Amino acid sequence: MSQQVSLVITPQMKAKLLPFSTVKSFKEGSIILNENANIRAIPIVLEGSIRVMRTDDDGHEILLYYIKPGESCIMSFLGGIHHETSIIKAIAEEDVEILFIPIEHVPLLLQENKDWLDYIFKLYHKRFEELLEVINALAFQQMDVRILSFLKEKVALAGHQEISITHQQIADELATARVVVSRLLKQMEANGLVQLGRNKIVVL
Repeated sequence: MSQQVSLVITPQMKAKLLPFSTVKSFKEGSIILNENANIRAIPIVLEGSIRVMRTDDDGHEILLYYIKPGESCIMSFLGGIHHETSIIKAIAEEDVEILFIPIEHVPLLLQENKDWLDYIFKLYHKRFEELLEVINALAFQQMDVRILSFLKEKVALAGHQEISITHQQIADELATARVVVSRLLKQMEANGLVQLGRNKIVVL
């Protein structure tokens, strides 16, 4: 289990970033960054959340982690400063507001702002632990455990027990088959863990 790492954009940091940054809003489901796209700016989520996905050669996607308010995407950061294209896809999990820092300003920020450097190190630590959890889940956890953990994460993001999601969406994000998800959800409902509805699930 990853440690709770505090990632906070302080008012002082935000004040330094705003003069050369852009704030944009995206609707739920919008693709913010696609795989193989050029990375021109580093995102910091101000409101809402983003899910970060990775696609294999056969077109199957898997959820890597969520970016929550006050957080950024370390994959975009590393790819941007090395002038590489994106290896991930970032999608708005809900309506989201993002502060974009142009990549050309990042090296100077790292040199002149100790708080910014500390923020990046904490972000890297948090994302590394989250990716280790993904590997651990794929290698060792049974699918029902992965589904329940996935649903609990969705509940935490939504702030309530009922989430709007289809069995196919769960299957896509966990890189498995819909029939497997449906079967396991029915077992979980029988065990009193969830309540299933039409395109919605209540986590009990």
